[in-house]
Amino acid sequence: MSTQPVRGTRDLLGDDYAKCSYLNRVAFDILAAYGYQGIETPIFEHTSLFQRGLGETSDVVGKEMYTFADRGGDSLTLRPEGTAPVTRAIISAGLTQTLPQKLFYSGPMFRYERPQKGRYRQFYQLGVEYIGSAHPLADVECIALADHLLKAWGISDYQLHLNTLGDLESRQNYRQALVDYFGRYKNDLSPDSQIRLEKNPLRILDSKDANDQVLCQDAPLFDEYLTEDSRHFFDQVQNGLVTLGIDFTRNQKLVRGLDYYCHTAFEFKTNSLGAQDAILAGGRYDGLMQQLGGPVVPAVGWACGLDRLALMLTDFKTPDHLKIALIAAEEGLEPISLKFAQQLRHVCVPCEVFLKGDLSKRLKAADKAGCQVAVLLRPEEYQSNQVKIRYLQQDFSPAGDKETIVSISDLVPHLLSLKKA
Repeated sequence: MSTQPVRGTRDLLGDDYAKCSYLNRVAFDILAAYGYQGIETPIFEHTSLFQRGLGETSDVVGKEMYTFADRGGDSLTLRPEGTAPVTRAIISAGLTQTLPQKLFYSGPMFRYERPQKGRYRQFYQLGVEYIGSAHPLADVECIALADHLLKAWGISDYQLHLNTLGDLESRQNYRQALVDYFGRYKNDLSPDSQIRLEKNPLRILDSKDANDQVLCQDAPLFDEYLTEDSRHFFDQVQNGLVTLGIDFTRNQKLVRGLDYYCHTAFEFKTNSLGAQDAILAGGRYDGLMQQLGGPVVPAVGWACGLDRLALMLTDFKTPDHLKIALIAAEEGLEPISLKFAQQLRHVCVPCEVFLKGDLSKRLKAADKAGCQVAVLLRPEEYQSNQVKIRYLQQDFSPAGDKETIVSISDLVPHLLSLKKA
């Protein structure tokens, strides 16, 4: 038996856990300000949900999904992404009659990929879905929310890349142009891209194969095949970003890796993580709801990898919260120290009761545990309804004293004042 985690997974401990918690904590407050409500979907779904939603030619479906048969013989898949499950949930709950819906999720996803720095087979993703609005300004708001979050997390080393995938007519025209172009080089394409040429040639533009990328350099550009409606939609998105003062780079070769995207596509990229440069990505996906058996409903959203974002929190420090040590000098006072601890915990003051060793050892243990203040219960003070406060870190001493005596009735207010300071 191995005591190591499975390859591509990890235990979140210490600063790693603190960073992910910090990202979520900051995000949840900002998401509420934008009107988003949380949703949590099951970790596994019917495999057909992702086959239909993501497209069978996608790398995710073809190579990366964790799929298994349960004891009843049903084919199930650990969720590789969040958009298809959220869309399924909207249909399941009958919420298509109460649109728009603004939802966010945060939790583990699963893909069988080659593990790299910041990329795991079980990874953590935060995403938003704005379902029910066809207006280009919904796209602008989604992008603005992403930009707001990155800045709130203290992340500044990124650039917004923006493109349009057009409407259905635009994509059909562009598809034929790509078939005509790449068809001349079919034998030079990678095996995967030869399959994409038949089923979804747009995916060739997203190929990671070096030879495919060379061929893509001279491929037709989407702009030549956009309808007037698509151009007008994209103009409104760009103008909206300019109005909000959000800088972006037009990237005509930016495509999304899943079948349900149309119109706006965007990625926030960074130079600080090596080859894994995308930290947040998304776009519009007006056809997904219908693909999954629901009505035609427009939608836009994005997702970001918390594992990768955590690597960018280079100046992150675990906040120094006030932590109190409760130490009894005699065995008979130990239950009283626990009683005081419960009073403090009920007003959300972190504290620990130290029960091992003599007074000196308990004080050393409290200091090692990061306690800044110790409450000492000794018979001489306790008989007079008092306790001794010892400031293990002088920064927490109101008057710069090493110790002070306070009455038991004033104990909690005194410690709360230290917390506030």
